[in-house]
Amino acid sequence: MIENKLTHIDASMEDPFDTNSCKLGEGPFWHPLRESLFWFDILNATLYERNQIGLHQWHFEQMVSAAGWINQEELLIASETELFRFNLKTGEKHHLTRLEDNNEITRSNDGRADPWGGFWIGTMGKNAEEGAGAIYRYYRGELRQLISNISISNAICFSPDKHFAYFTDTPTRKIMRVALDSKSGWPCAEPEVFLDLNNSELNPDGAVVDSTGNIWIACWGDSAVHAFTAEGRHFCRIGYPALQISCPAFGGPDLSKLFATSAAVDINESDLNKSRAGNTFMVSTKFTGVAEPAVIVDFL
Repeated sequence: MIENKLTHIDASMEDPFDTNSCKLGEGPFWHPLRESLFWFDILNATLYERNQIGLHQWHFEQMVSAAGWINQEELLIASETELFRFNLKTGEKHHLTRLEDNNEITRSNDGRADPWGGFWIGTMGKNAEEGAGAIYRYYRGELRQLISNISISNAICFSPDKHFAYFTDTPTRKIMRVALDSKSGWPCAEPEVFLDLNNSELNPDGAVVDSTGNIWIACWGDSAVHAFTAEGRHFCRIGYPALQISCPAFGGPDLSKLFATSAAVDINESDLNKSRAGNTFMVSTKFTGVAEPAVIVDFL
């Protein structure tokens, strides 16, 4: 439920973290070893990395949307048809597992590493076909479907106490929560509604949880990231000079910077000239994120 007493932060006066205009910016995460932010432009099949030295980018033959870090030089990346291991130094790819490669209408979307070294990844129809997608977990070499009949998978993140995973099917405007087994990280109960945003007409997109359990949700079409406590109380709105904010991530040396990607897709040229659509943003906060865990891909 949206409340009136909120902390409002205006990020429109801040210079963007990166001014590349992504058609569909997504999947930001802070690499703790490289001290850099990674993110994607899904529709342009591009991976970006920015650190104190500058900007690096890699282009792929298929759309790519989300990643987790394996070590200093390697990422696990989700594409339209697979999860693969990618060497940032050499550009070498190593196939890990297929991802709906027999379904031409779907692609990967939102994803994030979990605290056990697994990787959750959602799929969706390339034209947002109703119910075409699903949410999966890759763990110890196995890709297992967790949730089916998803239209636009988003908001995959995890509580710092490792008790819950969160996710959404954006058109439902509901953030779901599912209990996790403490030893393995697999779901051990049915998903339940954590937040119902239908009264507010907010469209939840990507999300991240901070070290105290607050969940920060990018809301597509609202130019904002909204923050809720672990009990569901709405306490903060960060406004940006871009209509379609897609996903937040905590980063920086002390994990107190909140980054957010955005999208320029379907924005007319006149509005593009008046906004920062597609840019990637950064604001300082009084909160601290949780260091992104490594994805484990080497098993004994």
